[in-house]
Amino acid sequence: MRFRHPDGSTVHLAYCTNVHPAETLDGVLAQLRDHCEPVRRRLGRDRIGIGLWLARAAARTLTTDPASLRALRTELDRRGLEVVTLNGFPYEGFGADEVKHRVYQPDWTRPERLAHTTDLARLLAALLPEDVGEGSVSTLPLAWRTPFDARAAATARSALTTLAARLDALEELTGRSIRIGLEPEPGCTVETVADAVTALTDVPRHRIGVCLDTCHLATSFEDPRTALDALTTAGITVPKAQLSAALHAEHPHLPEVRAALGAFAEPRFLHQTRTRTAAGLRGTDDLPEALATPEADHAPDHAPDHAPGHAPVPGTGSGPGLPDATPWRAHFHVPLHAPPAPPLGSTLPVLQETLALLVGGPHPLTRHLEVETYTWQALPPDRRPRTRARLAEGIAAELTLARDMLTDLGLKELP
Repeated sequence: MRFRHPDGSTVHLAYCTNVHPAETLDGVLAQLRDHCEPVRRRLGRDRIGIGLWLARAAARTLTTDPASLRALRTELDRRGLEVVTLNGFPYEGFGADEVKHRVYQPDWTRPERLAHTTDLARLLAALLPEDVGEGSVSTLPLAWRTPFDARAAATARSALTTLAARLDALEELTGRSIRIGLEPEPGCTVETVADAVTALTDVPRHRIGVCLDTCHLATSFEDPRTALDALTTAGITVPKAQLSAALHAEHPHLPEVRAALGAFAEPRFLHQTRTRTAAGLRGTDDLPEALATPEADHAPDHAPDHAPGHAPVPGTGSGPGLPDATPWRAHFHVPLHAPPAPPLGSTLPVLQETLALLVGGPHPLTRHLEVETYTWQALPPDRRPRTRARLAEGIAAELTLARDMLTDLGLKELP
């Protein structure tokens, strides 16, 4: 879906296909047929955007077989789909029964991550619509926070610098500009925007910026205006933003709230949980740890644990459990249009505020927006879509909500 910003530029809206597990090219083609085209039809549009996730095996096939790449491009066109952004965060196995920490491997200290991201950039340059000259790829925020030391940081910066040079050469060759966005995420070495500013020191910022995920931003209790002002001051761009909402519990000390949260403590994905106390940000690496019975005093004024250079290290130094006198937020991408039933809620207001700052001003700070609710089948059983049709209905409803938010900000939907 395309929108005309009041300044005359085009803003693209897509939904991310990592919600549909597929490791191979055949699986990707099945996604387009079974899921993406039905979403487009439900929206009544001739064309919609998808944020394509290509696992390593699928990317390798497309890279080594030009005919398969041409076939994918043809299939996208035939089904009324266009691609201006790729989700390069998961490398493989995102549809496994248990993902958890595996999603952070290989990280940016490993040559496989550089090779894969280079391949994705080259593929995106070939998949961009004829009238679009810029693409974006989101990637993991360097690595999970442990183990990660100064030497690892230097290795990651070197890899990003090499990638930037390859992207410069790619633009010279194809005329297509591809930019990369590190996606700050709770628990990673780059958890916050402030961490991203530090991590991108001495990295070519014309190619490497930040992918702002509004679920992650909210989970870490970051203020959207402060975060975006910091990026602007540092000269760091936002190649793409992911429109997502976190799980919010206003009164986590109440038994009924803890019981409701427990229904979201599922085994597939990591659900980092945070609370903002008088002593600073506190957190755990997963929701079950937050819900565990404390072994020690967890009053809000308990001193937080810190890792050098970034946010408090969760889950260390105080036993299990999380202080529950202040609201909790959990990294669980809940459907935008259907927040959890009371006593829980979502951080949709943070998304709305961030979106207004990103595209509601005189010029957009990003032109690529991607709805990324990949947890539909991880929702509590009574909230999961049981059929492909119900899933398509839910995704279409999310895109409709996002469209309405954009038009309310003064953008005009294009045919």
